[in-house]
Formats: sequence, C-alpha cells, structure tokens
Amino acid sequence: MVWNEVWTGDCLQLLEQVPTGSVDLAFADPPFNIGYEYDQYQDRRTKDDYLAWAEKWLAAVKRTLKPTGAIFVAIGDEYVAEHKVRMDALGLTLRNWVVWHYTFGVSCTKKFNRSHAHILYYVVDPKRFTFNADTVRVKSARLTEYADRRANPLGKLPDDTWYLRPQEADDHFRSSDDTWAVSRVCGTFHERTGHPCQMPEAVLERIIRVASNEGDVVLDPFAGSGTTLAVAKRLRRRFLGTELSAAYAEGVRERLRTVMPETSETKRPVKVSLPRGPGMTKSEPAGLRVRKPR
Repeated sequence: MVWNEVWTGDCLQLLEQVPTGSVDLAFADPPFNIGYEYDQYQDRRTKDDYLAWAEKWLAAVKRTLKPTGAIFVAIGDEYVAEHKVRMDALGLTLRNWVVWHYTFGVSCTKKFNRSHAHILYYVVDPKRFTFNADTVRVKSARLTEYADRRANPLGKLPDDTWYLRPQEADDHFRSSDDTWAVSRVCGTFHERTGHPCQMPEAVLERIIRVASNEGDVVLDPFAGSGTTLAVAKRLRRRFLGTELSAAYAEGVRERLRTVMPETSETKRPVKVSLPRGPGMTKSEPAGLRVRKPR
C-alpha cells in the first residue's frame, strides 16, 4: 500500500482498495445535506438517500480501521443523531460528543444563527486506543486564576465544548480559558483555500495529535480542501485522502507541496504558563515545577 496520496473519485469505490485494518485514525467532514454548493457533489438529497449513503461510507471507513483505531466525524445538527445511531450499530464505541462552537457562522432570518457543529469521536475497541493526553492539555482556571498548588502543572484535558473565536486565529490556547480558542476559517485567513467548506487546521491538529502517533496512517474520505492531510503531513503522519472533485483533489495536492514536516527545531514545545505565587516562578515548562529557595 502506498500512502501520502490523494485519490480522485467516489469514496465508496476507492475505499475498497484500502487494506482492511490498515488505518490508525480517520477524520470525516462529509457533506451536511443542507445545500452547500460543491462543484461535483449535489448536496440536496432526500433524507433516506442521504442516510443510506452515510451508512455505506461509515461502514467502508470502519473496515479500514485497525483494532486500535479511531474515527472522528464532523456533522451538523440535521443528521448528527442519525450518524450516531449508525456508528453505534457498526459496533464502534463513543468516547466524546464534542460541540465545536464558533462566534460567526451562517446568518439566518427565520431561526437562530448557526454557530456550531458536532464532532463524534468513536473508537473500535474501548480498551485499546491511542489518546495522547499530554499533547493537547490546556491551562486550567485553578492554575491560572487561583494559583492553586493542587493544580496539575501539566494543565487539564480540554472540555468537550470547543470554543472558537475569530479574533484569536494565531493564539489557540489562552491562559485564562479552560475551553479551546481558535478561529473558524474565514475568507481573509492565510490558510483559506477555494473550497466552500474548510476546517481550521487547529481543529485537525488537536485531533491528530491526541489520537495518533508519528508514522501512523490518517485517512480522510472527503479530502475537500486538504486540511486533514496537510496537518497529518506536518505532524509526520502518513495519510490518504479521497476526493470526488478532480479540481478539489488537485488543489489538495498543490497545498501538500507547500507543507513541510515538523522537525525537532520547528516543533512547538508544550508549555504551561503559571501565575506568580508562593514557591513558583512566573513561567515554567509543562511537567516542571521550579521552587524558589526559601
């Protein structure tokens, strides 16, 4: 099997070529069936047709997962419950139902504005799966606001609500917040491509860091703008994407040519900034607690 490629065509047909039990992590951001304008796919199917198709691609992805594998599915309000039912029926185990909240979204006139999506996190085996907690820890209020000595200096695991603010595109982790701050991709952002539905790199970075290791295989059956694959390459994972649109697939290949894998020099260290308090310095690396001499 040759990895690090983008295949063009119907994901149901292409996934048949992926060996059973070869993928460590799958991320899927399928069409939501709410009328987005894609260049090839028609995002206005009947409910029964759409859910029958969802059942097929979910089963196809599940077959490719290793016994220790995981899958994350990003989906909207309209069909999140139906996707959960189908993933349960496949024998997968739910770990988290993440709500990804952003502060600007689709402007509506006859209902409240859409400002969130759902990310379903499932594993094949609830007793054997990758979860690299220390790679995604954030600073807790107990640590930053109250200088509580009992606080874990490594920080805490993020909550299952991910809060995304457009004014903080370059600063994903604020010392004062327990929730995740990173922007939804808007038209002026440097990472923006021509795809109508683009996930922020920071969302995929969190998922790939926590649920896979260097050298693991990351699969995206709806490559779209290529965010999953670009982040996987940067984080030194192997990857495979399938994409129905030839134009989008070529855009992903162009994007991947500009991505350089992290090195020991470019890798961002995981740090936790601590408040001033008795027996503490102002800032200490994660996992290190420096005591001042008495």
